[in-house]
Amino acid sequence: MPITMFYTGCLSLVLLSLAAKVISTRGTTGINVGDGGDERLIRVMRGQANFIEYVPICLLMLGALELSGLGAVWLHVFGAALLLGRLMHGYAFALSEHSPIGRLGGIVLTLSVLGFESLFCVSIAATELFLK
Repeated sequence: MPITMFYTGCLSLVLLSLAAKVISTRGTTGINVGDGGDERLIRVMRGQANFIEYVPICLLMLGALELSGLGAVWLHVFGAALLLGRLMHGYAFALSEHSPIGRLGGIVLTLSVLGFESLFCVSIAATELFLK
C-alpha cells in the first residue's frame, strides 16, 4: 500500500507540526494542562484536535480503497486533496490569526474526501457483497 503509506507519512508530518505549535504555545502561555481560557491556545489545540478527528478515518478508507484495487489516480486525488485540505486548515488555526479561506477551503476539501471515499467504499463493498 505505497500510496496510503505516502500520504500517511506526509500527514503525520503535518500532525507533528500542529503538535509542536501546541507545545510551543503552552510554553509561551505557561499553561501546562487544559487551555486556561487562553484563546490562542484554544485555537491551536482545536486545530490539532480537528486534524485527529478527520484524518484517521480518511486514511483508513484510502487504505481500504487501495487494497480493493482502486486506480492510483483516484487514490492520489483523495490523498492530495486531504493533504492540501489539512495544510490549509492547519495554517488557518496554527499559523494565522484569521484565515477564513484556509479554514473554509480546508474543511471543504476534507469533507469532500470523506464523502467521496465513503461513497467509493460503499459502492465497491456493495458490488463485492451483492453482485458477485
